[in-house]
Amino acid sequence: MRENNDKKHTQSSLSTTKNIQKRRILLLVLGGIFLLIGLLGFLYWFIWAQYTAYTDDAYVKGNQVPLMSQVAGQVIEVTVEDTQYVKAGQLIARLDDKNYQIALQKAEANLAQTIRQVSGYYAAAASAQENIILTKANLVEAQLDIKRRQGLEGRRAVSKEEIAHLNTILQATNARYQIAKHQFTQALDRVNDTSLYTHPQVLIAQAQLKQAYLNVQRTKIIAPVSGFIARKNIQLGQQVAVNTPLLAIIPLYDVWIDANFKESKLEFLRINQPVTISADAYPNKTYHGKVAGLNAGTGEAFALLPPQNATGNWIKIVQRLPVRIMLNTKELRKHPLQLGLSVRVSVDTHIRQGQRMRSQTHQVPLHLITKVYKNELAQVNGLILKIMQANSVNQTFNNTKL
Repeated sequence: MRENNDKKHTQSSLSTTKNIQKRRILLLVLGGIFLLIGLLGFLYWFIWAQYTAYTDDAYVKGNQVPLMSQVAGQVIEVTVEDTQYVKAGQLIARLDDKNYQIALQKAEANLAQTIRQVSGYYAAAASAQENIILTKANLVEAQLDIKRRQGLEGRRAVSKEEIAHLNTILQATNARYQIAKHQFTQALDRVNDTSLYTHPQVLIAQAQLKQAYLNVQRTKIIAPVSGFIARKNIQLGQQVAVNTPLLAIIPLYDVWIDANFKESKLEFLRINQPVTISADAYPNKTYHGKVAGLNAGTGEAFALLPPQNATGNWIKIVQRLPVRIMLNTKELRKHPLQLGLSVRVSVDTHIRQGQRMRSQTHQVPLHLITKVYKNELAQVNGLILKIMQANSVNQTFNNTKL
């Protein structure tokens, strides 16, 4: 009986020892696993995480080019719809231009009349100048005539009545000469230091004609840039006023990301650091870009009603600063990102030299410059030249001075 108890006690001791050993092995294994996880986590932080700034508070932003009417009128044609892609210079809508065509014809007639009137000023000045020469010659002749008669008066070859008559003629001739000088001065004041094409009245008439011509051209509403139509607010038959918003054009191939980073993540952010972006709209697509710059203030600083922190119950709230990220244009053309989409942003901060804010001005990208209105007056100068040549006499014009 006693031997059986000893055997049981021995077996129990052996079982306990084995359990303890298993626990030790299990603890060692678990400790090793946790140590490995910690080591991997440290390596992850040391190699990648400490050089990465990540945020999912980021959204697609872009230019929204508003298109407004520059003249008033009734819409007689609309050529686009929402979501449609248009090119710069493409016709968007057309307004009724009958009233503007009439105003253009009036401006043409007014310019022709003004040219004829101003040409008369030059003719009057030339005539007044010729009249001065003529009256001066008459005055000199009268002066010489009376001198000759006065020399003969002592010899009684000329009567006093004749001398008096010659004095009267001399006074009348001198008066006509003075009137001619005054008339020439008045005529000269109208044309002095000018030519027909630089006369103020002609320039005013030219400007009125150009404005009337522009009004006719602006009844054709064209796209200033290439992009997609959005917020269309124009209908056939609608009466639009000047500066009425008609629609917006969105250049989706030139958008950017506004990533809102916590202020604690801004220490190592620098301009031109590489960025990777992922969007839910394209789950299997990764975009690439670079940091373009940090905003000048947080959203709270530019709020309509900024918070008043000078109070006793102030609580610190971590602020976020918008960081602009420019995207790769080729990737955007293959997979466009619509405005407002949310994205996830990772900035590689290995390169920590450089600027956080731009210290110099940089040129506006060419896609923000429209040239569709550059040649609006290209044909009106030829029209002005034609009108001037048809209504002037013996005048030579220089087209470059119009």
